[in-house]
Amino acid sequence: MTHPLSAVIVEPPVTPNASVIWLHGLGANGHDFEAIVPELNLPKEAAIRFIFPHSPSIPVTINGGMVMPAWYDILEMGAGRKLNTEQLLDSASSVARLVDHEVASGIRSERIILAGFSQGGAVAYQVALTYPQPLAGLLALSTYFPTAEEIQLSSANKQLDIEVMHGSYDPVVLTSMGKQAVAALTAYGFAPHWREYPMEHQVCYPQIKDISNWLQEKLL
Repeated sequence: MTHPLSAVIVEPPVTPNASVIWLHGLGANGHDFEAIVPELNLPKEAAIRFIFPHSPSIPVTINGGMVMPAWYDILEMGAGRKLNTEQLLDSASSVARLVDHEVASGIRSERIILAGFSQGGAVAYQVALTYPQPLAGLLALSTYFPTAEEIQLSSANKQLDIEVMHGSYDPVVLTSMGKQAVAALTAYGFAPHWREYPMEHQVCYPQIKDISNWLQEKLL
């Protein structure tokens, strides 16, 4: 069975029994978060496979139509953020097939976490909340939830553990957009956990430590 998306795959030193599928942001690729794996300082017995898929390259309107890695086109910035929802849903389908691939390879769905930064997080929301089998968790980093109003939630993931992390000074995806996602999730009956860090549109060391602790809590 071939991977639907090409990806950077970091295997654990032991046979994996869990997977984290981590989606990059606009203009980056699967290598963007590859270096975070050793920084997580997971114990040697952590049997977690990390999968960092590459998005396709498409013209991006806000960048003058330049072709770059993107999960979907962004037509307008700002808190209202206009985007190509059809492309977001296509990307979500491709990532869902990646989850299917992991399940087919012997990893139970309850041992799979979806993570995403910025644009990747918007796709991760869509995939995790619609996936037909229960997942271990969702990690939403410096992101927003553009499909909140039309999403068809999967009953399998009604109890999904959702960790939302954002920078207080994020000029790209405003903190208010992250909080709006939390409000939408709460309205749907989820209990998302919000963490805020004194940073911009990035990842910081205290946050990496928190991510590591959360992953260990969910998967060890």
